[in-house]
Amino acid sequence: MKIQGKVALITGASRGIGRAIALELAQQGIKRIILMARDRQKLAEVATEIEAMGTEVSILAVDLTQTIEVNIAVAQLWRNYGPIHLLVNCAGVAYQNSFLESKLPQVQEEISVNLLGMYNLTSLIARRMASQRQGTIVNVSSLMGKVAAPTMATYSATKFAILGFTQALRRELAEYNIQVKALLPSLTDTDMVRDFKLFRWVIPTTPEKVAQTFVAGLQRDSPEILVGWQSHLAVWCQRFAPWLLEQVLNIATPSAPTKQQPHELLRELTQKLSWLTKFHRVSDLFLSRNTVSLVSARKT
Repeated sequence: MKIQGKVALITGASRGIGRAIALELAQQGIKRIILMARDRQKLAEVATEIEAMGTEVSILAVDLTQTIEVNIAVAQLWRNYGPIHLLVNCAGVAYQNSFLESKLPQVQEEISVNLLGMYNLTSLIARRMASQRQGTIVNVSSLMGKVAAPTMATYSATKFAILGFTQALRRELAEYNIQVKALLPSLTDTDMVRDFKLFRWVIPTTPEKVAQTFVAGLQRDSPEILVGWQSHLAVWCQRFAPWLLEQVLNIATPSAPTKQQPHELLRELTQKLSWLTKFHRVSDLFLSRNTVSLVSARKT
């Protein structure tokens, strides 16, 4: 997709990944950006940065979970600014806690914003794109939409659902010349996750890196845009060595706040040793095969 001369609508644009994508699109020369989020003051601050780059910008302070307000806002946008060529569904919330300690209001908020709000907005924009027979929709999922993470059950569930939604739309809307892609960042250093207990060995990426990868991905036909080597490695392990990925997740999961009993520590250590044994066996098998091949090659 060539973004020059196009109009983009970005949700969750007041902060984090949404803000970074808006700024990156402005730097790349897009014609107009419509910023959507709940916080009008933060939207205005982002709009000021974008205007300084010479890009037209509009802000829309609206809650995606308020269906009627969103319907009216989209109708006004289309009337005032014409067709929207690019929709980036970036708005989302996340809570980290044990599933057994999860709170229903937080669960409802994650589902309402991450799924239902996105679904309603996409349906409104996609119908209009179909009438114009052009458009691109990018749904921001997550690496947790491919690899479910302990302590993030509801968030992972919504991100898995976004991928399924994206795959279905990609096939349905192709006849209308509408491309549908998924963006899958790994853990990103935003204010939404700064209070999280990080998974061991996971190095957060930056919103700016996600935005740069996003813009590059728009130029390709790939239906999924993975961000960072950790995402590629995790997806590779899921496909070819799921047992290894399970063990890595078990070890990397943040420690529970409660103190473990001695027998629990012993069981966890045993599991880790079991995983290491499997890893060494695979390594020995791989090395032994290479050694045989090398010896055979020398003999010949």
